[in-house]
Amino acid sequence: MSKLQALLFDVDGTLADTERDGHRVAFNMAFEDAGLDWSWDEALYGELLAVTGGKERIRFYLDKFNTDFEKPENFDDFVKGLHESKTNFYTQLMAEGKIPLRTGVERLIKEAREAGMRMAVVTTTTPANVTALLESTLGPDSESWFEVIAAGDIVPAKKPAPDIYHWALEQMNLTSEDAIAFEDSSNGIQSSAAANLKTIVTINEYTKDDDFSDAVVVLDHMGEPGEPFTLLSGETFGQDYLDLALVHKIANA
Repeated sequence: MSKLQALLFDVDGTLADTERDGHRVAFNMAFEDAGLDWSWDEALYGELLAVTGGKERIRFYLDKFNTDFEKPENFDDFVKGLHESKTNFYTQLMAEGKIPLRTGVERLIKEAREAGMRMAVVTTTTPANVTALLESTLGPDSESWFEVIAAGDIVPAKKPAPDIYHWALEQMNLTSEDAIAFEDSSNGIQSSAAANLKTIVTINEYTKDDDFSDAVVVLDHMGEPGEPFTLLSGETFGQDYLDLALVHKIANA
């Protein structure tokens, strides 16, 4: 394997637990604002997470869980408008500091930055959502720490397709052997694995039962000194929190 040159981070569920307390809440705020009586509780939202992308998730909900809803003639515009409203509510939640980064994330990102490691964001969420999360947690200039923000509709096929990873690697002029991915979900690991990327997974409450057999390491979180992770699969060479040195060891194993 080539020397590790880049860290590629998923966002939702990987950097922060944004799904349950961020995106889900923002969807419900958008529905109420539009005069709709829809409400996505935590259990339902867990099922909706089978589909990546907010607009796609709304369509999936109507096709599977709310089939009695009479779709308007301008259905595409209706879905787009709902999703734009949801994004506005989500960025408000982020600006209010409602969603912290997951354990170990800030430390690893700052360590990587100080070491000159190249970094990218590779996600299906919108660029606005990425900016909102990064600025509210890491500071107003933190988006510039990432060489590439591969987000939203940059590629037509979202995760679990590998297209977004292929695009990010192409933008960085790297091969899959030059980078390692960080994911949290089945759709994410399918995407990164199909792009031939070694992947470290940190599970969350929604994804803990997903199939991560393609991951090189699966953890409950990245850990901190004094707050060790639980190793669920793979090899962490006796370490109990994820730092850049351990990432290098995992990448080169």
